[in-house]
Amino acid sequence: MSADLQLDLRLEAITKIYPGVIALENVSLHIRAGEVIGLIGENGAGKSTLMKVLGGVITPTAGTISIDGEEYDSLTVAQSQAAGIAFVHQELNVFDNLDVAANIFLGREKTRGRFRLIDIGAMHTAVQPLLDRVGARFKPSTPVATLSLAEQQLLEIAKALSVEARLVIMDEPTSSLTISETNTLLKVIADLKAQGIAVVFISHRLGEVEACADRVVVLRDGRIAGHLPRENTTHDAMIRLMIGRDLKALYTPPAAAPGEPLLAIRNVRTSAKPASAASFDVHTGEILGVAGLIGAGRTELAQAIFGVGGKLGGEVSIGGKPLDAQSPAEAIAAGLYLVPEDRKRSGLILDLAILDNVTMANLPAFAEWGMVSRARQIVVAEDQRRKLSIRTPDVRRAALEMSGGNQQKVVLAKWLSMAPKVIIFDEPTRGIDVGAKAEIYKLMRALADRGVGVMMISSDMEEVIGVSDRIVVMKDGRVTGELQRRDFSEHNVLMLAVGRVLEEA
Repeated sequence: MSADLQLDLRLEAITKIYPGVIALENVSLHIRAGEVIGLIGENGAGKSTLMKVLGGVITPTAGTISIDGEEYDSLTVAQSQAAGIAFVHQELNVFDNLDVAANIFLGREKTRGRFRLIDIGAMHTAVQPLLDRVGARFKPSTPVATLSLAEQQLLEIAKALSVEARLVIMDEPTSSLTISETNTLLKVIADLKAQGIAVVFISHRLGEVEACADRVVVLRDGRIAGHLPRENTTHDAMIRLMIGRDLKALYTPPAAAPGEPLLAIRNVRTSAKPASAASFDVHTGEILGVAGLIGAGRTELAQAIFGVGGKLGGEVSIGGKPLDAQSPAEAIAAGLYLVPEDRKRSGLILDLAILDNVTMANLPAFAEWGMVSRARQIVVAEDQRRKLSIRTPDVRRAALEMSGGNQQKVVLAKWLSMAPKVIIFDEPTRGIDVGAKAEIYKLMRALADRGVGVMMISSDMEEVIGVSDRIVVMKDGRVTGELQRRDFSEHNVLMLAVGRVLEEA
């Protein structure tokens, strides 16, 4: 691809109306070759709808699309692809029964001979430079089932680069990446720009937008809220346009000093890190942040004590009572709840109604003569909808129709409708906008002040430093150190995350 690659793409007055909902209203956007546009906004602001219009997945109600001077009322998926538009989706779209190369060339396999047999060698050869380009450590022959979430995200990016793209749309591409992997991706974006390829970078991590975008377009409630040239792109300016107000500092002090240990973890070993053991406490009245690089064993530890599996040894207790959960049901009965890292796969049943998702963990409480009472479910779901400000006109709507932030609130509503003693939040705000983040942080603080034990696993450095009262840092399944709030810094967290002793710094 040459540096003089041409692209002139214009979305003019795009409007999309669903029954009772205006998803987009009079949105115009001009995309030129070789520029990086940061597209930001709260969940539900219309970002995904706008990109689906561009990808040919959604037909706009009004407006036009112009590509290199040729005008369309709407695009088909084939027309979008033929125009050189490629997507890197936030929701991973991989087949874990195939290897990396087969995923990248799915539907466009390289063949050889008169019988057009799949040429595995040629595919592997073609894929390796793509993996090198995104800094991936796995091979073309690696089974996707063995890849972590972060590695699958890199695979998605490599897949997008495998086509002759003139525009690459990246939707939350760093949501599962480590700091070093994120830096690699930002270099990839700079490389694409140098080749004349345009990039639309959608992210809730505003620091990354500030680092890579030539200009920023802000959507709010389906409309353009403003544009920011690079020289005016600051964290505060982006937030102000996104939510229409300044956002308060992340940290809210606890109402009282932390109390006694509530959740005690002693020498717990997991099948993911069998040679290491983790020990720490979660106190009443505090938010304990659990930091570490991806692969540190934090999620596996949470799953092990929640009864999902993988606990090889060690002891867990809640309020001084031993807990050896062999299933999530046993953990739930003890008052230990887990908000999982992957809300769509593990936290929700997307096809079910919101009210079913809210009540599914405690169905016996809604039963009359062995039959679940829909009326009781609606009462509880409506109560949680009001308390958590879940944006939906009807709790009988399917969970898949909601934005990511509201889906996360439904997961929280499931547990808050019961009687939690300890809640483990695993990456609680991944893929969620700053406004929804602030609401979830406020909720976590309210839970801690109420005496609930709050343990927050997070790979977002700003979040773990800005929200926690105390931080424990893990590496390879063990705790490498603990930080009190006075010692919080990105440097200290990273030093412990790589196994260094702070005094050596």
